[in-house]
Amino acid sequence: MPSLPPQRAAVLAFVRDRIRAGRPPSLAEIAAHFGFASRSAAHKHVQALTAAGLLEAHPHHKRGLTLPGEDTRPPLLALPVLGRVAAGVPIGADIGLDRQLWLDRGVFSLRPDYLLQVQGDSMIDDGILDGDLVGVHRSADARDGQTVVARLDGELTIKRLQRGADGIRLLPRNPAYAPIVVPPGADFAIEGLFCGLVRQG
Repeated sequence: MPSLPPQRAAVLAFVRDRIRAGRPPSLAEIAAHFGFASRSAAHKHVQALTAAGLLEAHPHHKRGLTLPGEDTRPPLLALPVLGRVAAGVPIGADIGLDRQLWLDRGVFSLRPDYLLQVQGDSMIDDGILDGDLVGVHRSADARDGQTVVARLDGELTIKRLQRGADGIRLLPRNPAYAPIVVPPGADFAIEGLFCGLVRQG
């Protein structure tokens, strides 16, 4: 391996670790990790590492960095489709293995644990449509403003979470629907975080 300046060697190590973990970093993620002022600095490092033969760049892929000599096919995830989630009024939980899909990890912002099929149109302003398969990353915690899959009184729904002094509300992203107010003492739990979707043809 050619001798590299310390910062460029650190960029290579970071990118290599992320690739081997199954999620090549974007230029924005490289810039954020190293505190670069812009993505252009990250791009210069990537270009230099590519020119040195230490990385391969595939410009037509969102996360198109690979390691020379290693399998360059997009890493795939095997994800179970576990029933439906309401994007409207909550529906009864329909959790059972429906089927399994192999999907590119790069589709998702977080690694999903499973997929749910959306039923309803309450999240259309966030681009989540009836029939979409949404990726869900299991988590009992979520920040204010995140889109979550929540269980309320035994029923599942996907909504944007709002935490306030007066309690928790689940916000639709369609003006035709009213927010769902979570009453004190309700049987309520966050099941996971929305982390991307697959639209079925």
